[in-house]
Amino acid sequence: MAPPTEVFRYCPRCGAARFDTVYGRAKHCRSCDFTYWFNASAAVAALIVDPLGRLMLTRRAVEPFRGMLDLPGGFVDPLETVEHALTRELKEELGADVARAEFFLSFPNEYPFSGLTVYTIDIAFFVELKSLDALTPMDDISEILFFRPADIPLDSIPAVSIRRIVEEAVKKLSR
Repeated sequence: MAPPTEVFRYCPRCGAARFDTVYGRAKHCRSCDFTYWFNASAAVAALIVDPLGRLMLTRRAVEPFRGMLDLPGGFVDPLETVEHALTRELKEELGADVARAEFFLSFPNEYPFSGLTVYTIDIAFFVELKSLDALTPMDDISEILFFRPADIPLDSIPAVSIRRIVEEAVKKLSR
């Protein structure tokens, strides 16, 4: 995947081709003096544990990484809080309502999308749902699975940030 500084070649303000990479993560237009910074996009991830102590993972129904494992969650929309994004994403993906959410940790990631590297900051929460009954895989997930922490197939989680979040959650759950 190409970093965005290599993909974006024309100024989005004036269309000029004099759109140069500056500071390693920005593009500057020499024609209209516009500078665009490639900052991290915020995303949320839910760590949901059932009464048997098993962690929920979902199977991705879409690219990138279709068929691989992930945590439920997704991107934060513009002008949306991370808490609202978490609640919205779990409703969209699982048909579930959040009873309680507690911030756990975050990790940066490089998310490949449409031939471009999208830099993200993945923000993880331990989440208690109002009910685990009638969960339904929807939106961009095809399956809901629960794993004992020792049995989680980490090699089936392609996103480095999500794998690290799961590893840290397993440590916490094993205490």
